[in-house]
Amino acid sequence: MSIEVRNIHKQFGNFVALNDVSLHFPAGQLTALLGPSGCGKTTLLRIIAGLEQADQGQVLLDGADASARHVRERQVGFVFQHYVLFKHMTVFENIAFGLRVKPRNVRPNAAQIRDKVRQLLELVQLDWLADRYPPQLSGGQRQRIALARALAVEPRVLLLDEPFGALDAKVRKELRRWLRRLHDELHVTSIFVTHDQEEALEVADQIVLMNKGNVEQVGAPKDVYNHPASPFVYGFLGNVNLFHGRVHEGVLDAGGVAFDAPEHAQTQDAKGIAYVRPHDLEVDRYTTGAQGIVVQLKRAHAIGPLAQLELERDDNAEIIEAVISNERFAQLKLKDGETLIVRPKRLHVFVEDYSI
Repeated sequence: MSIEVRNIHKQFGNFVALNDVSLHFPAGQLTALLGPSGCGKTTLLRIIAGLEQADQGQVLLDGADASARHVRERQVGFVFQHYVLFKHMTVFENIAFGLRVKPRNVRPNAAQIRDKVRQLLELVQLDWLADRYPPQLSGGQRQRIALARALAVEPRVLLLDEPFGALDAKVRKELRRWLRRLHDELHVTSIFVTHDQEEALEVADQIVLMNKGNVEQVGAPKDVYNHPASPFVYGFLGNVNLFHGRVHEGVLDAGGVAFDAPEHAQTQDAKGIAYVRPHDLEVDRYTTGAQGIVVQLKRAHAIGPLAQLELERDDNAEIIEAVISNERFAQLKLKDGETLIVRPKRLHVFVEDYSI
């Protein structure tokens, strides 16, 4: 089922949660709604589900306007951050619940329910826990049971609101890989809300990046990461170094250091900021006459395959973060306090006075 929202506006008092949002969610794809707390992503998810009504706009399911349809008529499965399992019911009974409360004319018989629940338990790889109760399960197991329960009614759309937010980092990483594999097997149209950039980049087919009720960018994970449409997107997706200055005829002058900005060749003396990711900085020892930004190494954290360097600019005491391979770090034999030079291998210059 494809999902489309058109010109959705939602306000709570004076607070604008969604500001004329229009989006298309392709059938069979896993889309991440990504953004900081309060940006409107959960409100949008609830409007798609029918749990919340928009002040203006439409929700279309397979091209048909579903705005007035009750949540039960939308064939939507919903998984919340906090499992919402019935504690007094076994795992089996939790998954069977949605099937047992269906209208009599479409309700499966006892044998069909038993077979369906067994299939779902096998799908989420927890068939050995059928007779346990939710308090006897780990957080990761509870969330997989919640997902199985959502899938029991064969939803045409699966909506997940911060599904792994309450779990520790290791379990979260395991479950998001598992969710991706499960989605590849089922191909049910899915939308999940997250504020975790790594989670969205790793799991989603499409990312919708939101900020203050507006859509900043939509695209495949690699496109959103490699070609951010705005300063907000650049700053939200991973660490970034900012170099403030003036842009004039394709060059940004940031405190005496020139950055090429050919995309702004026609710009005349405007405020600009160069955005450079830590891994896009080349680091060398300083030699007289070397071109680049002169810095001092304040601190190095070299554990694992990468070395993270905290550098201070000589001219304005601004801190710059650089990431190089541990092999390169060992080769340079860097020590705290050394004078180095850094050069951007890749950067993006935005004109105007933006802030993250």
